[in-house]
Amino acid sequence: MPPMPNPPAPTDAPAPRLYDLDADELMASEQFSDRVSLLPGERAQLNAGERLRILWGQDMLRDVLDGRYRAVVCGVNDADNAHGIIAQLVSLVTTSQWSPQSVTSFAKMFQESVSVHARDDREPYILKYDLDSLMIFALLRPRGREHFTVQDLSRGFATVTKMLAGRAERRPVASVSFLGARSNRLVDEEGREPSFETVCRTMYDSGFRGDVYPSPALWQFGHVGVFPSYPFPEGVARMREGSS
Repeated sequence: MPPMPNPPAPTDAPAPRLYDLDADELMASEQFSDRVSLLPGERAQLNAGERLRILWGQDMLRDVLDGRYRAVVCGVNDADNAHGIIAQLVSLVTTSQWSPQSVTSFAKMFQESVSVHARDDREPYILKYDLDSLMIFALLRPRGREHFTVQDLSRGFATVTKMLAGRAERRPVASVSFLGARSNRLVDEEGREPSFETVCRTMYDSGFRGDVYPSPALWQFGHVGVFPSYPFPEGVARMREGSS
């Protein structure tokens, strides 16, 4: 008996859909002011520990409360942290015995102590706030300053990386981007807020390999393509060189 011929391949395969019913047409991205245009990352050989994952569109506080992380990196100062994410974390994590006031008091006590006993040490210092289910690694804003510098960020993340090395119980770890901060601003050499790329590069070059949450203000760049991880594809550098 001769073999049966294979059925002809369909010529008009149905297009994939995102939503049920007709919601795809109703959810056109142009009508939303807060949006990003997410581009696929570079398809290279897969190796562990070679990237920062960028959590576009995700709510960091909600992810922490859902138990997705064992450690978080953010900023702290010795004056007032009521508007910083650290205040929200210590208030919302159910196992926390810290309050926004005690966070600031501890930072102030530490700052006063090192000003006497470790005056020549290089800032920023990393303060650890143990919430039992979550460890916060907080970069302490240098004394007498209203902001962090990119150099502070580099030194701070180099220290955080050492604190994470070989400590599986402190992973997964996530960090704020330090952009758009109200309590602990980040500035470059010109006194302006640096680009998100500069922040990612600084963290990466310091050895950090956790997740990074962009500031909500960056969700309004729907006209600019973004990537889900850092380093960005090599094509970005080639395009930049070609336009200069």
